[in-house]
Amino acid sequence: MKWIKIAIASLSPADVQLINLKKQKLVLVRKDNHFYVFKNKCPHAGADLSNGWCKNDYLVCPIHRYSYQLKNGKGAKGQGDYLKHYPVKIAGDQLLIGLKEPWFKFW
Repeated sequence: MKWIKIAIASLSPADVQLINLKKQKLVLVRKDNHFYVFKNKCPHAGADLSNGWCKNDYLVCPIHRYSYQLKNGKGAKGQGDYLKHYPVKIAGDQLLIGLKEPWFKFW
């Protein structure tokens, strides 16, 4: 696993925001001093999740209102889907996002 560093100070204070990592787009969610990172496309209909919002520990898709748990990306009861999520950790003033192969080819 490769850890990609992003300065926390460079992030928007918004709860939900897009992060561009080379050719990949991820959505970062900030809730109660915790960070969560997911693939940016909704698995239901491909919507841009960076236009979504947080509600009760879920990331909500802006198109059809599908929702995904922040802690693991699992869809709400009855949805039967999930978001790809990435491990994150804080090191000083840096947010580290863990990426596995084949992402290495982009770095």
